[in-house]
Amino acid sequence: MSNITKSQNSAQKFTKTISSTRKERIGAIQTLNDFLSNSTGRLTLDDRKIVVEQALTLLERSYVHLPLKKAMHAVDPIQRLRLLQLRLDETSSNKMDPELEFHKEMIDIFTSVRDLHTNYMLPTPFSSYFAFLPFQIESYTKDNQLHFLVTKIAKGYESHLPPTFKSGVDIIYWNGVPMQRAVEINANKNAGSNLAARFARGLQRMARRPMMTSLPPDEEWVIIGYRTQDGLDLEYRQEWLVSSTPLDFSSTDSSVGSENSYNIGLDLTTDLISKMDKILFAPENVIEDELRLAKAISVKNIIEKAEGLRSVMPQFFLAKKISEDIGYIRIFSFNLPREMTTIDFINEFLRLLMQLPRKGLIIDLRGNGGGRIPAAESLLQLLTPRKITPEPYQFISSPLTLEMTCRTTWLNSWTPSLTESVTTGSSFSRGFPITTTNEANNLGQQYHGPVILITDALCYSATDLFAAGFQDHQIGNILGIDGNTGAGGANVWEHSLLKDMLTGSKYELKSLPSNLNMRVSIRRNVRVGEYAGTPIEDLGITPDIRHNMTSRDLRKMLN
Repeated sequence: MSNITKSQNSAQKFTKTISSTRKERIGAIQTLNDFLSNSTGRLTLDDRKIVVEQALTLLERSYVHLPLKKAMHAVDPIQRLRLLQLRLDETSSNKMDPELEFHKEMIDIFTSVRDLHTNYMLPTPFSSYFAFLPFQIESYTKDNQLHFLVTKIAKGYESHLPPTFKSGVDIIYWNGVPMQRAVEINANKNAGSNLAARFARGLQRMARRPMMTSLPPDEEWVIIGYRTQDGLDLEYRQEWLVSSTPLDFSSTDSSVGSENSYNIGLDLTTDLISKMDKILFAPENVIEDELRLAKAISVKNIIEKAEGLRSVMPQFFLAKKISEDIGYIRIFSFNLPREMTTIDFINEFLRLLMQLPRKGLIIDLRGNGGGRIPAAESLLQLLTPRKITPEPYQFISSPLTLEMTCRTTWLNSWTPSLTESVTTGSSFSRGFPITTTNEANNLGQQYHGPVILITDALCYSATDLFAAGFQDHQIGNILGIDGNTGAGGANVWEHSLLKDMLTGSKYELKSLPSNLNMRVSIRRNVRVGEYAGTPIEDLGITPDIRHNMTSRDLRKMLN
């Protein structure tokens, strides 16, 4: 390696060079060191005790995967929380650990269950900031070895990097550690429930950390060893950068009272990173303008007036003709904002579908972290003459879940089996679908050609559900970039939803301090058809065909 080159940037210079359009979407950029110097902890000892108490309630009394996770991963988050609770009881306010140490332990406990639905979400000020490096990394295989290619440089940042560091270079070392090993080390800090999912998230988060769900990086800068396309081995030092963001995190539609807040299946961190990436690499696709227009006119009217294959929802769809015979649709997310109905989403997909060739269709789900469950499950009917059977969802059997279903009219279907579990000892309730049979079949088949589905290990939750339904209803083959999808088999609720549902009961939850939050897998889903009764959690969907990405694949996308 040559001598280390320090990047020719500073956070302040980068802020000055970004366009005025992007300044509306990204806050002032600072170094990680500056951010941490100005970020003081706000949780008191009593606050910490409340946080641990509420985490215990969520995980012990409502977490649907707890028996599975304790068995598969040999972990006991309940005992760890009790020990932390004991330590806090024996601690005085003037002898508390630094706040980041407390958050680190809480994140580690939640991560131990390897469930991307079950998150400890950091409080103010961390929750509205993200840390990033100004480039994107993707992997490819050559001679049965993994390699790591820089595929994008953040817009406005190109001139602040060494002239030799650009899209198309291979990263070979990370702080002196061979790149594959560095990704594996990072993967073990993340919650992917199978090896493929864990590695994919380790790579995804090498250069992107939304601090709502991730701790700030340990290192203030990274020494990056890279190989140019001319074969030169070079190094440069890049500081971690931090920015606040106006991203609408509430667009996960988890707000209390929203009609869609109870049917979400989403890898929140992947969704946040996807939004960050649009700001950094494709600001023209950031969605605020579209949403303002949707509020003013209505999405339905926009779709009716749309023409051509340019989607009016570019944050969700990319459609194009591969040839005169083959069409392609990429679905980036199922995480619809509140202003958009499931019907709006399906109608735009259908509008694009009807303009594509009829002899073959590729649907690409790579990187799709999920979202609204009926939006994902209702699309399947358009692709098959078979009647779609929505997947059933089950609660864990506990006094808390029984109380919740008794108090909530639309959950009453689950109540009898939860009542019976008191005498039968059953671990789970009976299963009932979230997507109604009518929603899943009201339009019927609209595309009659062959379909192939592309997945990777970042496909999660509602996207796992779509892939499972695609396979279970024998719609077509699945081509996987990885050996499994992300394996998220549940519906996720936030603490605020459970608190609202249990208000006035003996299980009433307490408010969390400093805008801190938690999420938990509340209802698990199982498959239908040939794999009936098989859980998706941890197992994921195994593709019919496996394809390892090549350098040629990635470089074609650069051009």
